[in-house]
Formats: sequence, C-alpha cells, structure tokens
Amino acid sequence: MISIRDLHKYFGSLHVLKGINLDVEKGEVLSVIGASGSGKSTLLYCINGLEPIQGGSVTVDGTDVHAKGTDINKLRQKLGMVFQQWNSFPHLTAQQNVELALKIVKKLPRDQAREIAFRQLNHVGLGDKLDVYPSALSGGQQQRLAIARALAMEPTYMLFDEATSALDPELVGEVLDTMRLLAEEGMTMICVTHEMGFARDVSDRVAFFHKGVMEEIGPPAQIFGDAQSEQTRKFLANVR
Repeated sequence: MISIRDLHKYFGSLHVLKGINLDVEKGEVLSVIGASGSGKSTLLYCINGLEPIQGGSVTVDGTDVHAKGTDINKLRQKLGMVFQQWNSFPHLTAQQNVELALKIVKKLPRDQAREIAFRQLNHVGLGDKLDVYPSALSGGQQQRLAIARALAMEPTYMLFDEATSALDPELVGEVLDTMRLLAEEGMTMICVTHEMGFARDVSDRVAFFHKGVMEEIGPPAQIFGDAQSEQTRKFLANVR
C-alpha cells in the first residue's frame, strides 16, 4: 500500500502540505478534491518522488520514496502517472509512444514491446489508432494514449493529476470512462479531480484538501451527503 506520515512540503516559504497522514490500500480508488492551490497535485508529486519533501515520509509497498538509497526509477515503475497535459512524443506514432519506455526502461525486445503496446492501446479503445501520430488524435484520445503508456509499464498504482482538466467538455467523458474501467478491474488509483460525479460514483473514499490540510476523508456518501467539515460543505456548495 501507499502510506504517508506527517508529510510536509514547502515551496520556499510557502507551506503547501501541512502534516498529511494517509494510507491507500491496494484495490482502492481515492479521489482527492479541493480548490486550486490546496496541495492536491503536490501530494501526487511527493508520492511519485517528483518533488522533494521537507518532513515526514512516503512509503510505497514498504519502500521509503525519499530515502537516499531508494532506486526511484525502479520504484516509479510501480507508480503510473497521468498528468493534465498528455506529453506525447509528436514524432512517434501512438504505438511507438507506448513502446518507447518498454524498450528503454524495461529493456524488452521489440516484438514483446509491440505486443504490450497493442494490448494496452486496445484496452483504452485506441486499437484502430496504432499508426496515427498524436497531432491527428483528439485531446481525449491523446489522454487515453497517455493512460495506455502508463499501463504498459504494469504499475501497481495509478496516479491521475486532473486528467480531464485540459480537455474540451465533450471529450471528458471518454477519459472518465477509461478511468472507470480501470477501477472496475481493481486498479489502485489516486485521482486528483474536479469531476465530482466521478468522485461520487467511482471512489471508495474521497479526501477534501483545504490550504494544505486534509480537511476531511471518508466514503463518497459521507463527503457528498453529510460532510463534517464546514470547509467541505462550502466547497461542495460552490462547485455544485
């Protein structure tokens, strides 16, 4: 599982995460909601080791992410990450985009990498786009390509950082459908999201962040129907 204890993160003098304590069990879908600037995305970057921390600890399956001796590149193979921007390589086809890390990071032979890429692109509904370049894909398709690329590494956990926020409204649904499919298949997921319907319908738990503090966490029925925190209630009233 992912275990976070008394996590503190600063950007200069700005205290972005203020003593976060959180456990995420295998097979769980956790949605993290809150206003922009509340620390949600920074939490994912600290889990993935993309940002250093100034206090506390993050462990993934018993490995301390931020310990000096940790092989962070090996650990990141367990942590698939999907960002707001899909970051595809424009000079590579969809299939080549997915194959790349398999060949470079996992050192897989070309035929095996190609087979995995084909399987994962089919998995996210892009089986007919293997030879298409990213510029010819819609935003939703490019984000699903990013998901396929992360899944190809066979991660234990998937981290989604506002995976739909850069998409036109009509394209959001196809990406959320892909995320719902992963949840149904038992993938452990931490989803920073503004999509309240997704958080309510798909999550096992929802965490509300406010000014660097995890203000409240609980089942969706509690957070959306009987929030204990006044800040949670105010936020949900505004987004609704």
